[in-house]
Amino acid sequence: MHRLRILGMLAWRNLWRNHRRTFIMLGAVSIGAWAMIFMTALTQGMVNEMIRDGISALPGHVQVHHPDYRDDPNIANLLPASDAEIAATFAPAGFNAWSSRIKVPAVVTSEHDSRGVTLLGIDPASERGMIFVDYDEVEGRFLESAEDSGVVIGQKLAKTLETGVGKRIVLMSQDPDNDVADRGFRVVGLFHANVEAFEETYVFAGKKTIQTMLRVGDHVTEIVVLGDDYRDVEADYAHVLELVDGNVEVLRWTELDTYLGTMLAVMDGFVLIWVIVIFLALSFGLVNTLVMAVFERVREIGLMLALGMKPGNILGQILIESMLLLVIGLGIGNLLAWLTIKPLESGIDISIVAEGMAMMGASSMLYPQLRMEDVVLANVVVLILGFLASLSPAWRASRYEPIEAITKVD
Repeated sequence: MHRLRILGMLAWRNLWRNHRRTFIMLGAVSIGAWAMIFMTALTQGMVNEMIRDGISALPGHVQVHHPDYRDDPNIANLLPASDAEIAATFAPAGFNAWSSRIKVPAVVTSEHDSRGVTLLGIDPASERGMIFVDYDEVEGRFLESAEDSGVVIGQKLAKTLETGVGKRIVLMSQDPDNDVADRGFRVVGLFHANVEAFEETYVFAGKKTIQTMLRVGDHVTEIVVLGDDYRDVEADYAHVLELVDGNVEVLRWTELDTYLGTMLAVMDGFVLIWVIVIFLALSFGLVNTLVMAVFERVREIGLMLALGMKPGNILGQILIESMLLLVIGLGIGNLLAWLTIKPLESGIDISIVAEGMAMMGASSMLYPQLRMEDVVLANVVVLILGFLASLSPAWRASRYEPIEAITKVD
């Protein structure tokens, strides 16, 4: 420990022999660390927003369906248990949130136009906070109960149909006997979604009202369960499996939307690749700085070796010097990242590229996310790679012959 302290003091003093070179290298490391963390936070924010929007459209982290429902989302593929039986099973299970619903393809018609949509028969009390609609921001009002006779559509769909709050539309779908089931509804609300495509796709109505319209009694097409963290749904998945029998299909959100699931995995890999790429650029400057520092001290190193300092101590001194440089630079970079990301966490308006973001399933607001895991990963990777990059000049310094080093001519 005493020897390590002495080597640390020598390394610290040697680090500041050439202030200009040290400050230049510190600036490079700091900017590199800031770039790693800042760009990772922006990308994480975009991906997380896409995943949250996608999950809110599913919605939920775990879903239960009839085994044939995903291949054929027909109202005939209902869950075998009644809605009352489902409630008796899931209500006391302790999930963060859960709901049962009717979800079927339908056609909505106004006096001006018609469109194919996804009809969602929901209980608004159990869906609050799960779906992508903010009840309080709906123009007009949202559904008040599962028996509500009104309908809520997206603002973009309303423009397409040339309709609005208070006007009537007709919804058509099929009942279990493949007969047309239709009903007139009054539009009671227009919702806004972060992803504009959702405004054209989804129509909300009361669950009981849709069950009556489709003549399915007290049955639903799906159960959705929301956990605490979309990155870790295994506990909720296992719990749902315990509550249902083998006649239904239970899937995680990553299986329901493989695009989003793959994107999450790719993003986690991208963070590591991004950090390595940035460090490779930094490593040239780091190695050059250390080589120059060693070259300037050849005679001094030779003298220390001649006086009895072991080559291992020379190696350790150079490595400590490198680590000190990286630690200080990373500390400054981390601070800069925190100072620049925190003010932006309330959201960055990127509506200028809204159409392109919508094609990717992302909203026009970007919320950078500074995750401790990403910060730790960036710092650890830089320190490990920095240590490896420093081995070459440090090893070279420790291999000098004392006489040759002392008599070396500049």
